[in-house]
Amino acid sequence: MNPQLLFWVPATVRMSLLLLGAGILWFFFGPTIGLGVGLASVCLMVFIQLHYLYRLSGWLDNPDSEKLPDGWGAWTDIFSRLYRLRRHDEKNRTELTEWLARFRQAMSLLPDGVVIMDDVLFLEWCNPAAEKHLGLKNSRDKGMRVTNLIRNPDFMDYIILGRYEQPLTLSLRERKLIVQIIPFENRRQILVTHDVTESERIEMMRRDFIANASHELRTPLTVINGFLEIASSQANLDPQTRAAHLKLMTEQGHRMQNLVEDMLTLTRLESIDYPLRPERVVINNLLEQIVEEAKALSAGRHTITIAADGPDVRGSTEELRSTFSNLVSNAVRYTPEGGQIKLSWKMSKTGPQFAVQDNGIGISAEHITRLTERFYRVDKSRSRETQGTGLGLAIVKHVLLRHDAILSIESKPEHGSTFIVTFPKTAAVTDGIEYSGERAAVG
Repeated sequence: MNPQLLFWVPATVRMSLLLLGAGILWFFFGPTIGLGVGLASVCLMVFIQLHYLYRLSGWLDNPDSEKLPDGWGAWTDIFSRLYRLRRHDEKNRTELTEWLARFRQAMSLLPDGVVIMDDVLFLEWCNPAAEKHLGLKNSRDKGMRVTNLIRNPDFMDYIILGRYEQPLTLSLRERKLIVQIIPFENRRQILVTHDVTESERIEMMRRDFIANASHELRTPLTVINGFLEIASSQANLDPQTRAAHLKLMTEQGHRMQNLVEDMLTLTRLESIDYPLRPERVVINNLLEQIVEEAKALSAGRHTITIAADGPDVRGSTEELRSTFSNLVSNAVRYTPEGGQIKLSWKMSKTGPQFAVQDNGIGISAEHITRLTERFYRVDKSRSRETQGTGLGLAIVKHVLLRHDAILSIESKPEHGSTFIVTFPKTAAVTDGIEYSGERAAVG
């Protein structure tokens, strides 16, 4: 039924009954009493309606201050309808609050920065990523103009020109950001920031790697191609010259092969398709093999000693062999003839520890932090003399990352270097044996 009829029908019935009662009183007791009672009844009804109007007006002025008033007659239906509307509105507000909380939680977890501003760029809300990228703080900066918070000439020009269809590349707070403003609604704008610092660094490393690899391969290829051209153009080369050329070509071919193998090793170490498969690594056997290889590489030019009193560890035998061998062979290559190279394996306070100490040429402090970069060379001419590929310490770094181990380097020019590999305590396989940390000399 139409809600208006629900209001008018009871009111018409009550008015009709009131008039009928006044007429009966008029008929039996005269017009004075009939009119008096009718007028009093009308005044009472008007007072009741004004009372409920007053209560309704007070509730509408402050609907949350008190309970919705009860009604009588048609007011019962009016108040019940208002009650249903209020419950529906409260439900919508609760849902909206929950949705807004979920939205903000989702925005807070985004890796990209999100800043919500009004049409005149006053900050309304920002997520933690935006705080990190732009130096904002939501609790402190809310209500402030964003252009007063981000003081960057390029950003100001971007705002003034208003060409928001194109993103802006911005260098801010030692980060490289892709920034774009997206208008939405009539009086809101979203500022989105994407941090490309790491991707730019990786891209630069990729370019450097390709350039360095190409450069490293070019030299041996040039030597080999040059000798092949000489051999093809001069058929009557004397045996001694031919043998010298073949020897150099063989050396350069081995150099290329080593370089390619090292690059493939790095690729494998970085790939998720080759997870670490831990096994028990018998360290004493491994170190004995490495010492024999080091002595063969040294050819008697150095004094090589080893002291081992440490546990076996869990890891990849081949990867740790490559790591330890790289560190030891570097010590042999960069230690002058007559130098000393000391290897040690012990259980330290922080975990199993392997160290290679030499009294060679040493390394300046400014180079130490970059030694594990690919193709980084302290002395390029010296590196080529020692036949290094420039990837050995990069391989060491990635192997140790896979084993949760760390590499620390101590060095002083002209006094030698010490490379220390420390494994976590959880990597040790002790079989109940206590290790004092004292080192027993072997060989």
